[in-house]
Amino acid sequence: MKQIYLDNAATTRLDDEVLKAMIPYFNEKYANASSTHFMGQEAKSALEKSRKIIAKEIGAKNHEIIFTSGGTEANNLALKGLFFWNRENGTGKNHIITTRIEHDCVLNACKWLEKQGAEVTYLDVDAEGFVNPEELEKAITDRTIVVSVIHGNNEIGTIQDLEAIGKICRKKNVLFHTDACQSFTKTFLNVKKQNLDLVTLNAHKIHGPKGVGALYIREGIKITPLFHGGGHERKLRSGTENVSGIVGFAKAVEIAKKKNNERMTVLRDKIITGILGIPNTKLNGSRNKRLCNNVNISFNNIEGESIGGYLETFGICTSTGSACASHSLETSHVLKAIGLLPVQSNSTLRISISKYTTEEEINYLLEKLPKIVEKLRRMSPIK
Repeated sequence: MKQIYLDNAATTRLDDEVLKAMIPYFNEKYANASSTHFMGQEAKSALEKSRKIIAKEIGAKNHEIIFTSGGTEANNLALKGLFFWNRENGTGKNHIITTRIEHDCVLNACKWLEKQGAEVTYLDVDAEGFVNPEELEKAITDRTIVVSVIHGNNEIGTIQDLEAIGKICRKKNVLFHTDACQSFTKTFLNVKKQNLDLVTLNAHKIHGPKGVGALYIREGIKITPLFHGGGHERKLRSGTENVSGIVGFAKAVEIAKKKNNERMTVLRDKIITGILGIPNTKLNGSRNKRLCNNVNISFNNIEGESIGGYLETFGICTSTGSACASHSLETSHVLKAIGLLPVQSNSTLRISISKYTTEEEINYLLEKLPKIVEKLRRMSPIK
């Protein structure tokens, strides 16, 4: 049976070059980067070289990159760290602004912070998933600490205009954080040109290893660390650094190529055009301002889970939404936020490709999918 992996928004295959770069740091150069002997300094050197590569990719200074265990930890460190620093220092600021289409780790962190005394504004988005800059500006008060807006949405692929949002935040003198886990290396990201103060990154969405990420924190911004220990990562993230993972992360960034994004865009558009040829289908998110690897379609009156199940019998792996919420039977909060009814949300399929996806695989998908949809619609009690 064919094996076709079209769930790259959940995670990606480790690039062979990345694996090759990582291996020596498991069994040869395995020392602790905090050790002062020559083996420790060899690991430290690899760590700092990796930090430089990642910082350069987003236009940051090397020391502004703090390594974490992934995107979830980086998002939590950004929001909780800022809130607790402001509370501890009596600034009188306790307000966070975010959106209704953030990743679960941001929304759940905000809900938890509300129990600690934070005030959180959850901005609505339009039918394509875009934030209204005017509504954002109106929501900012003199108690606002940070605005947190996801860059490329993990479910519907919509790419926000960070530059416009960043200008508003800078004008209003509030911090701007973005979760760029899905967009990093796939679209333009520059901390200076887009007025970004904190940026969340991770490795496993760009053919790097799982369990490693980073938080860019602009020089001068104060946050309270979540972990207390030996004071690693400028005393902001204690814990022995995952040197092999960080080396792999940097290698994944180093080999990311624009031509791969252009090729994925062509395949993405082929999928969209092919599926929208099936009657009673709807593309979710923006047609043009979307991640190069993301397709999200509602099929109406048939369950996305059933479509995915039938595709799997042909060896095709897809998703019905965020992998972090795939065990949940609840309607997607992102699809609800863009105005989909539960019957539409439950009929949704997310297809996400990678640089390894071939045209032959897409042709196979587009051959099988219409027949599956037709079969399920004949079986469906809802017409």
